[in-house]
Amino acid sequence: PAQDQLEPGDTFRDCPECPEMVVVPAGSFMMGSSDSEEGRLNDEGPVHEVTIAKPFAVGVYEVTFDEWDACVDAGGCGGYRPHDSTVYSDGTEEKSWGRGSRPVINVTWNDAQAYVKWLSSETGKTYRLLSESEWEYAARAGTTSKYHWGNSISTRKANYGLDPYEGQTMPVGLYRPNGFGLYDVHGNVDEWVEDCVNDSYEGAPTDGGVWEDGDCNMAVFRGGSWANNPRDLRSANRRRGTTGIGTMHVGFRVARTLAP
Repeated sequence: PAQDQLEPGDTFRDCPECPEMVVVPAGSFMMGSSDSEEGRLNDEGPVHEVTIAKPFAVGVYEVTFDEWDACVDAGGCGGYRPHDSTVYSDGTEEKSWGRGSRPVINVTWNDAQAYVKWLSSETGKTYRLLSESEWEYAARAGTTSKYHWGNSISTRKANYGLDPYEGQTMPVGLYRPNGFGLYDVHGNVDEWVEDCVNDSYEGAPTDGGVWEDGDCNMAVFRGGSWANNPRDLRSANRRRGTTGIGTMHVGFRVARTLAP
């Protein structure tokens, strides 16, 4: 969009193959979970206020295989075409789940960095992963409950809790979006974010920025996946993985910085 004259709630694409984006408003929220939240883990505190000073754009959906394959077709993403399932540790044969509008999986944090680098080069705009605090702010969309719709959960609201040998991802956008217009922030696939791993929020940034201290051989992912239990899908839940390892549970969502 010319000069990024965009308002919160506006959606756009910077190119035909680019992810659809929505503008998320500036604002403040309380990050983390209280001691009384059912399923809470110790790394979800202390609860602290985070202020996002400027609007930014977030992918309406998790990045899909179609979008990833467009990067590869254009000579980006290292030419890597991830499989749409996995080989299990016991040697069980791969099952193909389908590509298209399903979220891309079997991509590492490093792969996600290659994708946003390609998007930035392709569009001349600043694409990136969300910071962990931006992710929680965007996922909550002004709510304080365990999930953006409330404190109870069912498979009518998200793709989760499936058998690791029988379950699979679903095409993006099948469930109701949150108040910011984001789909699948709970379930389907976990989503890589930019931050290094820390065991609590002691010393965490309060301005929405990336936490660049901690264990940076690992990175945080958020939101839970098709195979996770309800505790892992909560807005406050934090999980982690090695930056160079991808799995059938983890994909990513992109963000874009808006021009002044």
